[in-house]
Amino acid sequence: MMGTVTMYSTTWCGYCRRLKSQMEREGIAYTEINIEQDPASAAFVEKANDGNQTVPTVLVVGPEGTETTMTNPSLAQVKAALAA
Repeated sequence: MMGTVTMYSTTWCGYCRRLKSQMEREGIAYTEINIEQDPASAAFVEKANDGNQTVPTVLVVGPEGTETTMTNPSLAQVKAALAA
């Protein structure tokens, strides 16, 4: 089983766009949630980032069910979390 990737982002985030294009190029499927339109997701991002709405915040649930939350990760970090 593959893990899942959820990216919390905004429409204006350049880092989000870059990571999305890198994941698409690598064939990594992800779900994107715009925190400006989803207050619950904005709260999750704040909790993960000391009260800041820092994007992209990426939640990876690995094949074993382990959850890894990363702020502005590299493509390599996302791949490593998926493999863990």
